Amino acid sequence: MELYQLKTFVAIAREGSLTKAAERVFTSAPAVSAQLKALEDELGVKLFERTPRGMTPTQAGLSLLEEAERTLASALRMRSTAEQIRGAAQGVVRFGTVVDPVALRLGDVLVKLAERHPQVTLQLRQGLSYQTLDGVRHGELDCAYALSDSESIDGLELRRLGSVDLVVTLPISVAEAQPELTLEQLLALQWVGTPPSCILRAHLDALFASMGREYRQGTTADSESAMRSMVASGMGAGLLRLDQAMQAEKNGELRIWPGWRSHTWLCWIAAADGRRAPAVDAVRGAVLEAWA
Repeated sequence: MELYQLKTFVAIAREGSLTKAAERVFTSAPAVSAQLKALEDELGVKLFERTPRGMTPTQAGLSLLEEAERTLASALRMRSTAEQIRGAAQGVVRFGTVVDPVALRLGDVLVKLAERHPQVTLQLRQGLSYQTLDGVRHGELDCAYALSDSESIDGLELRRLGSVDLVVTLPISVAEAQPELTLEQLLALQWVGTPPSCILRAHLDALFASMGREYRQGTTADSESAMRSMVASGMGAGLLRLDQAMQAEKNGELRIWPGWRSHTWLCWIAAADGRRAPAVDAVRGAVLEAWA
């Protein structure tokens, strides 16, 4: 039994698909299938059932999944301890990002990291905040940027880097047809939302709740760039970061509604101190210096 087989097992369980699991572990679907078969032969049990909806863990698979996750976590801790004994900051750090590199000061971070820790490299993965946060929680990412209203998160280190303003954006056709749009009229428009776990969705829900209304899920964007494009194409109103909204308005893509503004925080998130590799601490130092 090999650790990479356990990683593949966990990836299939989380993704429910051989193809998506292959993307997660950076290999091919046939290789994932072969690794799964080898593991099932080694253990002598069937771990998954193939269904029209994808790969579903068997009862044995569910029972062994927790053991596999514990084994992988132990291996990670052992590797981290060895690195601490060596006192070396080296290796690849899986870094989740949520917005454009300029807004994240990634250029500054990379320069500082290269100067002080040349053996540390970043592997960037972009997604919405709830995706990067879940990635850190589940050990799929070593650290991440995320937009969050929280001041702390159990089991993780959270450092607020800067405040981020959020605004309502409108398709140009709507803004021109209703130049004196009231809040009541605004809430009656078509909206482009985000998944329920997303921080933008939390602020959209709060906007509706302020008028005793409930936002009902409709058209959904899975990224900030998709939100910007969908609002610009006239699909509905939507929330955007102020810097993105101002750039889009300057480009003639959409309009900012002036009657509402909220804010959240851009944060750096990683496993709590003592549970992460020196390379992650090296990235932490570069991030905090870039945002000092």
